[in-house]
Amino acid sequence: MWLDVAGKRVFAATGGRDFDNTKPTVVFIHGNAGDHTVWALQTRWFAWHGYSVLAVDLPGNGRSEGPMPDSVEAFADWMPKLLDAAGVKQAALVGHSMGALIALETAARHPDRVSRISLLGFAYPMKVNPDLQALADSGAYTVVELMNDWMIAKRNQIGGNRVPGSYLLGGSIRLTDNAPRESLALGFRLCNAYANGKQAVAAVTCPAQIIAGERDIMTPLRAARGWAAEFSQGRIDVLPGCGHMMMGERPDETLDALRSFIAG
Repeated sequence: MWLDVAGKRVFAATGGRDFDNTKPTVVFIHGNAGDHTVWALQTRWFAWHGYSVLAVDLPGNGRSEGPMPDSVEAFADWMPKLLDAAGVKQAALVGHSMGALIALETAARHPDRVSRISLLGFAYPMKVNPDLQALADSGAYTVVELMNDWMIAKRNQIGGNRVPGSYLLGGSIRLTDNAPRESLALGFRLCNAYANGKQAVAAVTCPAQIIAGERDIMTPLRAARGWAAEFSQGRIDVLPGCGHMMMGERPDETLDALRSFIAG
Protein backbone atom coordinates (compact mmCIF):
# COMPACT_ATOMS: atom_id res chain seq x y z
CA MET A 1 0.00 0.00 0.00
CA TRP A 2 1.38 3.38 -1.01
CA LEU A 3 0.66 6.51 1.01
CA ASP A 4 1.45 10.17 0.48
CA VAL A 5 2.88 11.36 3.79
CA ALA A 6 3.88 15.03 3.85
CA GLY A 7 4.49 14.94 0.11
CA LYS A 8 6.66 11.79 0.17
CA ARG A 9 5.86 8.28 -1.06
CA VAL A 10 5.71 5.84 1.84
CA PHE A 11 5.13 2.09 1.62
CA ALA A 12 3.27 0.06 4.21
CA ALA A 13 2.40 -3.63 4.03
CA THR A 14 -1.14 -4.54 5.10
CA GLY A 15 -0.80 -8.19 6.07
CA GLY A 16 -2.27 -9.61 2.88
CA ARG A 17 -5.65 -7.85 3.11
CA ASP A 18 -6.94 -4.54 1.82
CA PHE A 19 -6.56 -1.76 4.37
CA ASP A 20 -9.84 -0.70 6.03
CA ASN A 21 -9.59 2.34 8.27
CA THR A 22 -12.92 1.57 9.94
CA LYS A 23 -11.29 -1.37 11.77
CA PRO A 24 -8.95 -1.10 14.77
CA THR A 25 -5.49 -0.38 13.38
CA VAL A 26 -2.10 -1.73 14.42
CA VAL A 27 1.01 0.06 13.13
CA PHE A 28 4.25 -1.95 13.08
CA ILE A 29 7.50 0.06 13.20
CA HIS A 30 10.74 -1.70 12.27
CA GLY A 31 14.16 -1.12 13.77
CA ASN A 32 17.34 0.32 12.30
CA ALA A 33 18.14 -0.95 8.78
CA GLY A 34 14.94 -3.00 8.69
CA ASP A 35 11.72 -2.84 6.71
CA HIS A 36 8.16 -4.18 6.76
CA THR A 37 9.24 -7.77 6.05
CA VAL A 38 10.49 -8.36 9.61
CA TRP A 39 6.83 -8.51 10.73
CA ALA A 40 5.63 -11.10 8.21
CA LEU A 41 3.91 -13.53 10.59
CA GLN A 42 2.64 -11.04 13.13
CA THR A 43 1.06 -8.65 10.62
CA ARG A 44 -0.68 -11.44 8.76
CA TRP A 45 -2.42 -12.73 11.90
CA PHE A 46 -3.78 -9.32 12.88
CA ALA A 47 -4.89 -8.52 9.33
CA TRP A 48 -6.92 -11.74 9.20
CA HIS A 49 -8.43 -11.42 12.69
CA GLY A 50 -10.37 -8.19 12.70
CA TYR A 51 -7.62 -5.57 12.50
CA SER A 52 -6.17 -3.35 9.83
CA VAL A 53 -2.39 -3.34 9.61
CA LEU A 54 0.23 -0.85 8.52
CA ALA A 55 3.73 -2.34 8.59
CA VAL A 56 5.49 0.80 7.49
CA ASP A 57 8.82 1.22 5.73
CA LEU A 58 10.15 4.25 7.57
CA PRO A 59 11.35 7.17 5.40
CA GLY A 60 14.70 6.40 3.80
CA ASN A 61 14.23 2.66 4.44
CA GLY A 62 12.79 -0.18 2.38
CA ARG A 63 10.62 1.15 -0.43
CA SER A 64 9.84 4.49 1.18
CA GLU A 65 11.18 7.77 -0.10
CA GLY A 66 13.65 9.71 2.06
CA PRO A 67 15.00 11.66 3.70
CA MET A 68 15.05 9.90 7.03
CA PRO A 69 14.17 12.10 10.04
CA ASP A 70 17.24 12.90 12.11
CA SER A 71 15.87 12.30 15.62
CA VAL A 72 13.46 10.06 17.49
CA GLU A 73 11.37 13.15 18.26
CA ALA A 74 11.14 14.01 14.55
CA PHE A 75 10.03 10.45 13.81
CA ALA A 76 7.40 10.73 16.54
CA ASP A 77 5.99 13.89 14.98
CA TRP A 78 5.95 12.12 11.60
CA MET A 79 3.80 9.25 12.88
CA PRO A 80 0.52 11.26 13.13
CA LYS A 81 1.07 12.32 9.52
CA LEU A 82 1.24 8.63 8.58
CA LEU A 83 -2.04 8.00 10.42
CA ASP A 84 -3.65 11.00 8.72
CA ALA A 85 -2.57 9.73 5.31
CA ALA A 86 -4.27 6.40 6.05
CA GLY A 87 -7.39 8.04 7.50
CA VAL A 88 -6.76 6.61 10.97
CA LYS A 89 -7.62 8.57 14.11
CA GLN A 90 -5.95 6.26 16.64
CA ALA A 91 -3.81 3.13 16.48
CA ALA A 92 -1.88 0.64 18.56
CA LEU A 93 1.85 0.97 17.91
CA VAL A 94 4.23 -1.99 17.85
CA GLY A 95 7.88 -0.97 17.59
CA HIS A 96 11.13 -2.91 17.53
CA SER A 97 14.44 -1.47 18.80
CA MET A 98 14.70 1.98 17.19
CA GLY A 99 11.02 1.56 16.33
CA ALA A 100 10.31 1.01 20.04
CA LEU A 101 11.80 4.41 20.82
CA ILE A 102 9.64 5.94 18.10
CA ALA A 103 6.50 4.26 19.45
CA LEU A 104 7.30 5.40 23.00
CA GLU A 105 7.94 9.01 22.02
CA THR A 106 4.86 9.10 19.79
CA ALA A 107 2.64 7.93 22.66
CA ALA A 108 4.13 10.60 24.92
CA ARG A 109 3.86 13.46 22.42
CA HIS A 110 0.57 12.49 20.74
CA PRO A 111 -1.47 10.56 23.34
CA ASP A 112 -4.78 11.06 21.56
CA ARG A 113 -3.45 9.18 18.50
CA VAL A 114 -2.15 6.08 20.35
CA SER A 115 -4.34 3.45 22.05
CA ARG A 116 -1.49 1.28 23.37
CA ILE A 117 2.18 0.55 22.71
CA SER A 118 4.19 -2.65 22.50
CA LEU A 119 7.95 -2.20 22.68
CA LEU A 120 10.13 -5.06 21.42
CA GLY A 121 13.86 -5.08 22.03
CA PHE A 122 13.56 -1.94 24.15
CA ALA A 123 16.10 -0.30 26.42
CA TYR A 124 16.77 3.22 27.57
CA PRO A 125 19.26 4.68 27.12
CA MET A 126 19.82 2.83 23.84
CA LYS A 127 23.53 3.48 23.52
CA VAL A 128 25.49 2.26 20.50
CA ASN A 129 29.00 0.83 20.70
CA PRO A 130 31.35 3.58 19.40
CA ASP A 131 33.27 1.10 17.24
CA LEU A 132 30.03 -0.09 15.65
CA GLN A 133 29.04 3.51 14.96
CA ALA A 134 32.42 4.22 13.39
CA LEU A 135 32.07 1.19 11.11
CA ALA A 136 28.57 2.30 10.12
CA ASP A 137 29.82 5.81 9.37
CA SER A 138 32.59 4.37 7.18
CA GLY A 139 30.13 2.27 5.16
CA ALA A 140 32.12 -0.90 5.81
CA TYR A 141 30.38 -4.23 5.20
CA THR A 142 31.77 -5.46 8.52
CA VAL A 143 29.05 -3.49 10.34
CA VAL A 144 26.40 -5.70 8.74
CA GLU A 145 28.03 -8.90 10.01
CA LEU A 146 28.72 -7.56 13.50
CA MET A 147 25.26 -6.09 13.90
CA ASN A 148 23.57 -9.38 13.03
CA ASP A 149 25.95 -11.44 15.15
CA TRP A 150 24.91 -9.33 18.15
CA MET A 151 21.21 -9.21 17.28
CA ILE A 152 20.51 -12.94 16.96
CA ALA A 153 21.20 -15.28 19.88
CA LYS A 154 24.03 -17.70 19.05
CA ARG A 155 21.95 -20.85 19.27
CA ASN A 156 19.41 -19.34 16.87
CA GLN A 157 21.99 -18.49 14.21
CA ILE A 158 22.70 -22.04 13.08
CA GLY A 159 19.32 -23.53 12.25
CA GLY A 160 16.02 -24.55 13.71
CA ASN A 161 13.97 -21.90 11.95
CA ARG A 162 10.20 -22.47 12.14
CA VAL A 163 9.96 -22.15 8.34
CA PRO A 164 11.66 -25.16 6.66
CA GLY A 165 14.54 -24.09 4.45
CA SER A 166 14.82 -20.61 5.96
CA TYR A 167 18.13 -19.27 7.22
CA LEU A 168 17.44 -16.57 9.80
CA LEU A 169 20.96 -15.17 10.06
CA GLY A 170 21.50 -15.11 6.30
CA GLY A 171 18.17 -13.43 5.65
CA SER A 172 18.80 -10.81 8.31
CA ILE A 173 22.27 -10.07 6.90
CA ARG A 174 20.78 -9.66 3.43
CA LEU A 175 18.10 -7.27 4.74
CA THR A 176 20.62 -5.17 6.66
CA ASP A 177 23.03 -5.09 3.72
CA ASN A 178 20.26 -3.82 1.43
CA ALA A 179 19.59 -0.84 3.69
CA PRO A 180 21.36 2.38 2.67
CA ARG A 181 24.53 2.72 4.77
CA GLU A 182 23.73 6.35 5.48
CA SER A 183 20.34 5.35 6.94
CA LEU A 184 21.96 2.64 9.07
CA ALA A 185 24.54 5.07 10.42
CA LEU A 186 21.92 7.74 11.09
CA GLY A 187 19.70 5.20 12.84
CA PHE A 188 22.51 4.37 15.24
CA ARG A 189 23.15 8.05 15.91
CA LEU A 190 19.55 8.89 16.70
CA CYS A 191 19.20 5.88 19.05
CA ASN A 192 22.38 6.92 20.82
CA ALA A 193 21.28 10.57 21.05
CA TYR A 194 17.74 9.98 22.32
CA ALA A 195 17.54 11.51 25.80
CA ASN A 196 13.83 11.81 26.54
CA GLY A 197 13.05 8.20 27.46
CA LYS A 198 12.52 8.70 31.19
CA GLN A 199 10.19 11.64 30.65
CA ALA A 200 8.35 9.82 27.87
CA VAL A 201 7.72 6.74 30.03
CA ALA A 202 6.32 8.97 32.78
CA ALA A 203 4.06 10.76 30.28
CA VAL A 204 2.56 7.64 28.68
CA THR A 205 -0.93 6.94 30.02
CA CYS A 206 -2.04 4.18 27.64
CA PRO A 207 -1.32 0.47 28.31
CA ALA A 208 2.30 -0.41 27.55
CA GLN A 209 4.00 -3.74 26.94
CA ILE A 210 7.67 -4.66 26.68
CA ILE A 211 8.59 -7.89 24.90
CA ALA A 212 12.15 -8.84 25.82
CA GLY A 213 14.51 -11.58 24.69
CA GLU A 214 16.14 -13.52 27.51
CA ARG A 215 19.47 -13.56 25.62
CA ASP A 216 19.29 -10.09 24.05
CA ILE A 217 22.73 -8.47 24.30
CA MET A 218 21.81 -5.30 22.38
CA THR A 219 18.93 -4.28 24.68
CA PRO A 220 19.48 -6.47 27.75
CA LEU A 221 16.61 -7.96 29.72
CA ARG A 222 17.79 -6.35 32.97
CA ALA A 223 17.14 -2.90 31.48
CA ALA A 224 13.73 -3.84 30.11
CA ARG A 225 12.51 -5.22 33.44
CA GLY A 226 13.10 -1.95 35.23
CA TRP A 227 11.31 0.18 32.66
CA ALA A 228 8.24 -2.06 32.48
CA ALA A 229 7.50 -1.19 36.11
CA GLU A 230 7.71 2.54 35.41
CA PHE A 231 4.71 2.70 33.08
CA SER A 232 1.37 3.53 34.71
CA GLN A 233 -0.10 0.47 32.94
CA GLY A 234 2.94 -1.61 32.12
CA ARG A 235 3.74 -5.29 31.64
CA ILE A 236 6.66 -7.33 30.39
CA ASP A 237 6.74 -10.60 28.44
CA VAL A 238 10.08 -12.44 28.35
CA LEU A 239 10.88 -14.87 25.53
CA PRO A 240 13.24 -17.66 26.72
CA GLY A 241 16.36 -18.36 24.66
CA CYS A 242 15.69 -15.37 22.42
CA GLY A 243 17.96 -12.55 21.27
CA HIS A 244 17.14 -9.13 19.87
CA MET A 245 15.35 -10.26 16.69
CA MET A 246 12.42 -11.96 18.42
CA MET A 247 10.07 -11.58 15.43
CA GLY A 248 12.25 -14.09 13.54
CA GLU A 249 13.85 -16.03 16.39
CA ARG A 250 10.59 -16.68 18.23
CA PRO A 251 7.84 -15.70 15.78
CA ASP A 252 5.02 -17.70 17.36
CA GLU A 253 5.84 -16.62 20.91
CA THR A 254 6.14 -12.99 19.79
CA LEU A 255 2.73 -13.21 18.15
CA ASP A 256 1.23 -14.83 21.24
CA ALA A 257 2.51 -11.98 23.42
CA LEU A 258 1.15 -9.36 21.01
CA ARG A 259 -2.21 -11.13 20.74
CA SER A 260 -2.52 -11.28 24.49
CA PHE A 261 -1.79 -7.57 24.85
CA ILE A 262 -3.56 -6.08 21.83
CA ALA A 263 -6.34 -8.52 21.04
CA GLY A 264 -6.76 -10.02 24.52
